[in-house]
Amino acid sequence: MKLLVTGGAGYVGSVCAATLVEAGHEVTIIDNFSTGNREAVPAQATLVEGDVANVVGDVLGQGGFDGVVHFAARSLVGESVAMPAEYWQHNVVTTLTLLEAMRANDVSNLVFSSTAATYGEPEEVPITESMPTQPTNPYGASKLAIDYMITSYAKAYGFGATSLRYFNVAGAYGEIGENREVETHLIPIILQVALGHRDKIFIFGDDWDTVDGTAVRDYIHVRDLADAHLLALEANVSGEHRIFNLGSGDGYSVKQVIETCREVTGHPIPAEVAPRRAGDPATLIASSAKIKSQLGWNPTRTDLHTIVSDAWAFTSQLGDRAHSAQRIK
Repeated sequence: MKLLVTGGAGYVGSVCAATLVEAGHEVTIIDNFSTGNREAVPAQATLVEGDVANVVGDVLGQGGFDGVVHFAARSLVGESVAMPAEYWQHNVVTTLTLLEAMRANDVSNLVFSSTAATYGEPEEVPITESMPTQPTNPYGASKLAIDYMITSYAKAYGFGATSLRYFNVAGAYGEIGENREVETHLIPIILQVALGHRDKIFIFGDDWDTVDGTAVRDYIHVRDLADAHLLALEANVSGEHRIFNLGSGDGYSVKQVIETCREVTGHPIPAEVAPRRAGDPATLIASSAKIKSQLGWNPTRTDLHTIVSDAWAFTSQLGDRAHSAQRIK
């Protein structure tokens, strides 16, 4: 297939783009590098630099595209609360521009990178696709609005589409991993402590109703996530918009994640308990039974030790390169 990947220089987008290239597909990437990394773009992919809203019409107008995988978005919860206009513009308006460009160029196969933030604070776990969507921030609300938009395009214009709602993506795939200027995810932050870039890791609350008092989350390996995108592209049906949760189905506490990082890195990783953060639920675990049943998705990297080991191999490599650069200066 000839495929367009928006945001294909980002963490998840670049791993997905690499996976699609390895599967033999022709990949074009659009990215403005506001958060993506040039070195993460697969050498075999065609790169178009720019904002999706500005260039997607020209790119799809070249013809021959069989599908789109849409990652490009703003994705920081706190930022979305402080700057909601940015999220409605960059997420919702840009996606509408993309959908219209697809419709104008007879491209109707779409996989959308959605989020578990559409569910808000669930009343029970594991979270299934049938549970109420009650986002608690503009980021989650913008992604939910896009899901509604896609459903209407499937019904009215025959789009075959899948939205994939991620939980906590982690790990790395070879030389592609998390490398953001502003990091908010637990595992890479812990690994930054091991590298000496932070003094300690903060645990936000140790009095939750969990196995050890710290919050429990579901982690999914980024390569397993990429496999789900490829399966969705191949299984989309005209006129249908399907929504699937993506998670490992297992939960690990913050303390368990820290201890696993200590084992993998050999670093003591100092930790300090801090007050709970407003809005944090005690436990978030996904049910991925629907995508396993309907698409045959079979994640094979669900072990936390594997996820952390892959992330550490990538993160420590970044640290070595940075150290070498400092010595050259």
